[in-house]
Amino acid sequence: MTGSRVLLVSPAFHGYWRAIETALAARGHVVSTHRYDERSTTAKIRHKVFTELPSRLRRDARESAGADLTPGAVEAVRAHRPDVVVTVKGDLLGPAYWDAVTASGAARVTWLYDELRRLRYDDDVLPAIGPVCSYSSHDVATLTDRGVDATHLPLAHDTRCAFTPRRSDEIAFVGARYPNREALLVALHRAQVSVRAHGRDWSAHPADRARTWRASGARVPAGRDLDRGEAYGVMAGARAALNVHGDQDGFTMRTFEASGVGALQLVDRADVHHYLDPDREVLVFDGADELVDLARRAGRDRSWADGIREAGRARVLAQHTFDHRVAHLEDRWA
Repeated sequence: MTGSRVLLVSPAFHGYWRAIETALAARGHVVSTHRYDERSTTAKIRHKVFTELPSRLRRDARESAGADLTPGAVEAVRAHRPDVVVTVKGDLLGPAYWDAVTASGAARVTWLYDELRRLRYDDDVLPAIGPVCSYSSHDVATLTDRGVDATHLPLAHDTRCAFTPRRSDEIAFVGARYPNREALLVALHRAQVSVRAHGRDWSAHPADRARTWRASGARVPAGRDLDRGEAYGVMAGARAALNVHGDQDGFTMRTFEASGVGALQLVDRADVHHYLDPDREVLVFDGADELVDLARRAGRDRSWADGIREAGRARVLAQHTFDHRVAHLEDRWA
């Protein structure tokens, strides 16, 4: 494919925009990125005080939380005059943004990495954002029924993110704190399996408690936020990396990252077989007791664990990187 001028319009979330940007550039495209929700430190404070706090109290505040993000995205489309606009998520952007994309004459594709029920798209806007790629196969069926041009596109591992393994005998969890996740970590802790959770939702640091509106930390050993390189190093060096889903049918980025960095991944969904082979490339558990058993075996049978690590990493690098996903995006905008 001949290189195009691509405008990537993406959340700043954990720097995944950079993984997409570099994968596009590696395929010969000239890429500019507009991070539509990125704010300065002062703006972040104002957002927390005047948007996040009211949004915890009023529905109308939640619905208008992203209204200030649309003008910047519109200006980016007009200023860059792209051949292609790749929008990631984009649900906080108003109709004026999609109108600007249409008026530009650029080809376009939208990649959704969350379920529709959690996104703020109105039904009458959805047809305007297509073609759509979604990590949720259920949502692809829903969108198709609504007349939207939609295909399934899983998340991926960023092979260009540098990391150094941080060796430990802990079961590592990196991610948001939800009750089902905390229950599993507590079960490991009570079974005297070394475990540590990482992230602002878990941390007992006063700054993290203030940022997440909490009075206390978690019930397991916990650390503060990690950048992605640090998270990769923690997972790669731990006894095993825990990947726990919830009320979602798409697979998290962690599914591909954990195995991609060479971690022994413990995952809670048997349907991971669509991407990784259970027992050979990844370990699947059903409930806390089975998780404890697998975690203990990982500590005493290192050759078995290392074989799974190596096989999982090879599979991800061969099939599940951002380079693979960007090739699919190209097919969708072509």
